[in-house]
Amino acid sequence: MGAVTGRTAAPKQARSRVTRRHLLEAAVSCLAEQGWAGSTVSVVAERAGVSRGAAQYHFPTREDLFTAAVEFVAEERSAALRDLFHAGPAPRAAVVGALVDLYTGSLFRAALQLWVAACNEEQLRPRVTELEARVGRETHRIAVELLGADESAPGVRETVQGLLDMARGLGLANLLTDDSARRDRVVAQWAAVIDTALPPATA
Repeated sequence: MGAVTGRTAAPKQARSRVTRRHLLEAAVSCLAEQGWAGSTVSVVAERAGVSRGAAQYHFPTREDLFTAAVEFVAEERSAALRDLFHAGPAPRAAVVGALVDLYTGSLFRAALQLWVAACNEEQLRPRVTELEARVGRETHRIAVELLGADESAPGVRETVQGLLDMARGLGLANLLTDDSARRDRVVAQWAAVIDTALPPATA
């Protein structure tokens, strides 16, 4: 009897994971396209192809759903960034370009909508602040690793953070118009600056 129950539970858990993933992906898409005001749990559930009740089973509140969604996709993007450079430090121009790309897609648009909403939603603000700090620390750590930078050297940490701040600014500039031509020139210049400013990490 226990074996039958175990076999029954496995497909159920797999379906639950798939449903959760669909909800998270739909939530990010909704935030990026419709903003916080237009992204209700009902809208996300419909886009994900599940009932509102199923959505609330996985995420009891709207805040739970959207903070989890942005965190989920941030983790996915971090993993994708690592996969691009799985052998460790890479040509710095390629790393700078990949880091900038993190801020020019749907994830950044969704995160920005969440930040704006957090300015006015008291219960959302601490969760978004904590999430942004955690994602920021992880992105900084990955950048240091991929750039092969030695953070024990003076100014290196600030230079890497400046690169990430610049990437975020380019993402903002890209929200209203296609800024790719200017962005490519800025990325090339920053790659040259990084090569000059960052000593390689010591073995």
